[in-house]
Amino acid sequence: MAEATNDPIQTSVPCGAPVIGSPAIRTEGLGKTFTLHLQNAARIPVLRGVELSVHPGECVALAGPSGAGKSTLMRCLYGNYAAGEGRILLRHQGAEIDLATADPRLVRAVRRDTLGYVSQFLRVIPRVPTLDIVAEPLLARGTPREEARARASTLLARLNLPTALHALPPATFSGGEQQRVNLARGFAPHYPVLLLDEPTASLDAGNREVVVALIEEAKRAGAAIIGIFHDTEVRDRVADRLFEVLPLPDDAPMNPAKDAA
Repeated sequence: MAEATNDPIQTSVPCGAPVIGSPAIRTEGLGKTFTLHLQNAARIPVLRGVELSVHPGECVALAGPSGAGKSTLMRCLYGNYAAGEGRILLRHQGAEIDLATADPRLVRAVRRDTLGYVSQFLRVIPRVPTLDIVAEPLLARGTPREEARARASTLLARLNLPTALHALPPATFSGGEQQRVNLARGFAPHYPVLLLDEPTASLDAGNREVVVALIEEAKRAGAAIIGIFHDTEVRDRVADRLFEVLPLPDDAPMNPAKDAA
């Protein structure tokens, strides 16, 4: 696994063996600044000049100290945070689109068909049975109901969630059980690009092995994966390279120009 190198300001392009073919997702000069409206509109730059490129079948792990902006970068890539500057270019249905400027309808289509995201916490509609929660992304694509539910059941079984829980809403589940539901939902469809935010944080050793296997299967199927892994043993097994995210210096300009690679 190749280490990343950094420029003196923010994140930089990782080094390593060149990858053949077009990236599934890449950023150009991506930046994000937060405005604290309750603190006299103070502006806090978090990301600047991010140049990240991930190819099909590759897993890139975001590294760096806590608070450096790893989760912010993930949320920008998924569109939960609006990019302040730069572009997020993603291959969707044969064309490259810029998620940073895409309209909401296109973003919804991208999330349905191309871009998956397993966040740290399960956020779903209350009182919906677990099996339906996991099957929902497949149903949204038009997968027949029985096929979608069978896939959901298989994944939940692989992640060692007892069958008796499949018909229950996950609100009363333990943290580890909820994370397994979240993982099953995220891996149910094949996403060409998959974002994983601490996918093994609440799991025991046996279920961590299942997640490692699911990541490797997704890579073999051609998924480009970007992950945050505080479990370095899991990270070292699944990641092809690291991309280091470093905190911006205190004197970073509010509206910086694009950094050189």
